[in-house]
Amino acid sequence: MGFSRADFLVSDSNVSAMGWMDRWPDWPSRSLALYGPAGCGKTHLVNLWSAQASGIVVAGEALTEEVVADLVLRRQCRIAVDGADRAPETELLHLYNCCLETRGSVLLAARKPPAAWDITLPDLNSRLRAILAVEMGRPDDPLLAAVLVKHFGDRQLHVTPEVISYLLTHMERSFAAAADIVGRLDALSLRDQRAITVPMARRLVSENRLHSSSPSSDAGVT
Repeated sequence: MGFSRADFLVSDSNVSAMGWMDRWPDWPSRSLALYGPAGCGKTHLVNLWSAQASGIVVAGEALTEEVVADLVLRRQCRIAVDGADRAPETELLHLYNCCLETRGSVLLAARKPPAAWDITLPDLNSRLRAILAVEMGRPDDPLLAAVLVKHFGDRQLHVTPEVISYLLTHMERSFAAAADIVGRLDALSLRDQRAITVPMARRLVSENRLHSSSPSSDAGVT
């Protein structure tokens, strides 16, 4: 999946986070933490920063001892950890120390600020609490509407403002959900050979709710 600056739409919910991306490398202690709910755009910003800084993105759960050793060996010192609260503590501490010792930069992303993580290592806890944490909120109405319009436009689909308004009040408020529902409406419109309307959107939303409430849909969810 590609992450471009043009595709990241800025609003009140993420303008502060984007501002700090633009201030790099002038971050306090050369490190920064982004936090916010799922679907608010953290992963997009993490990848934008990585491209800007010629860095690398590592998933928190993938931060093994071998991965850290390889990064250190390659002297890769500009690293973003997406889902950093899921990273093993010892490996995260080692990576953080190595990056800062080599005058590198660390960007952490998680749903909660580092001060709220369940950390047992005192050294890691003190370092995380010293990192500037920037909150990203859920997409607000203007931002989510702009995202929906862009997704429809990318597919060369024309929808009325009423369809956008209906989706805003009935869909999950995340970028991933916006992309998913536009794709499903596109497929439904193509299958039925009909324009996308509020009744069609209502039908799709109802089907989504029915599926999410079924017992089988919860299998494997933690």
